[in-house]
Amino acid sequence: MARIPATVVAASGLVGGYAVARWTRKRPLGGVALAAAGTVAAREWTRDSGGKAAAALTAAYVAAFAGSHPLAKKVGAWPAVFSVAGAMAAASWAVGRNVRA
Repeated sequence: MARIPATVVAASGLVGGYAVARWTRKRPLGGVALAAAGTVAAREWTRDSGGKAAAALTAAYVAAFAGSHPLAKKVGAWPAVFSVAGAMAAASWAVGRNVRA
């Protein structure tokens, strides 16, 4: 089975978690989706880049989630979610690229 890159999993987790929470109107269900994607991404980061990089990227994932809330008050919910998802994807890609190089 083909692996989905952690970069994609992390960005999708942020977008998907928000989408689930919004469309089901059940925030805890969105949190489950967010946490599940974060867990999968963390496992892949550990496998690909090691424990320290995985810990840093996991902290960035949590910070992106938390940071999307105040950002949403300034730019709107969806733009905030897409912004932090893009930033998370870029960070994941950059860390993974630097470790492999």
